[in-house]
Amino acid sequence: MIQVENLAKKFGSLRAVDGISFQVERGVLFGLLGPNGAGKTTTINVLSTLLPPDEGKVTIGGYEVRLDPAAVRRLIGIVPQEIALYQDLAARDNLLFWGRLYGLAGKDLGRRVDELLELADLHQQAKQKVETFSGGMKRRLNLVAGLVHSPEILYLDEPTVGIDAQARSRILEMIRELSNRGMTVIYTTHYLEEAEQLCDRIGVIDKGRMVALGDKEQLIDQVGDQDIIRLHLPQDAHKEFMEDFAESTDCLGVRIFRGKIEVCTVDGARMLPGIQAWLSSRNLDLQQLEVERPNLETLYLNLTGRDLRE
Repeated sequence: MIQVENLAKKFGSLRAVDGISFQVERGVLFGLLGPNGAGKTTTINVLSTLLPPDEGKVTIGGYEVRLDPAAVRRLIGIVPQEIALYQDLAARDNLLFWGRLYGLAGKDLGRRVDELLELADLHQQAKQKVETFSGGMKRRLNLVAGLVHSPEILYLDEPTVGIDAQARSRILEMIRELSNRGMTVIYTTHYLEEAEQLCDRIGVIDKGRMVALGDKEQLIDQVGDQDIIRLHLPQDAHKEFMEDFAESTDCLGVRIFRGKIEVCTVDGARMLPGIQAWLSSRNLDLQQLEVERPNLETLYLNLTGRDLRE
């Protein structure tokens, strides 16, 4: 459905996208992940025909974006990170406006708008102006505005930015429902926990390059069988703890990250009693402790050596 081969896009001397390749089969929910500035939005803009590629080839539904952009646009729906709604219009009127731009009219357009308001759980607010909506309601309406013309492919660029946990959960439910209906989705985010919940396949971009690509389980398996024990200790105890545990046979590494000590080990549960004994022997209180199994964020840190949100 989507084929990207050695895509590059430059802005002056900056290679915002630097030779990435990936493909997305029909009906797959593909997560395109990376920190701010990694090249995610630039990639989506090329796939949407908004920017021409400088190098490489991008084919959408059998059409090359450089040669037949009009055909590509008929296949895709785009939900931008910015809210693309008219604040002084009602929810229904916004969807009617976008539908008419796509050439829809009459009863067919009315039925489609009603379906989308139901999907977004906004049918009771259909006649309310968007300016009265909460952030989560605006995000839901923004999402379904990209679906008015029933696209085969949907691009979602950071669709949960700036909303609370409850609103985010509702957006994720909507995306799952679209995927279950067979829609092909490319989902860009820097929230790895969302990708773990939603995506079938994942690509991780860093500094314009694809640093990891594959099924979610395959990527997590690359980390290996490692646990992360995260401790919050008094700062004056950090150096001594790190020196003691760096030589432990079960310890694969120790570091300080975001003011906490992180211990990498093959068996977190087996190491906990030793940590507690070390603390007791020095009359230190454990302020906080977490044990984390390998996940996508662990993979990202291993690949790039920096936090995804930096």
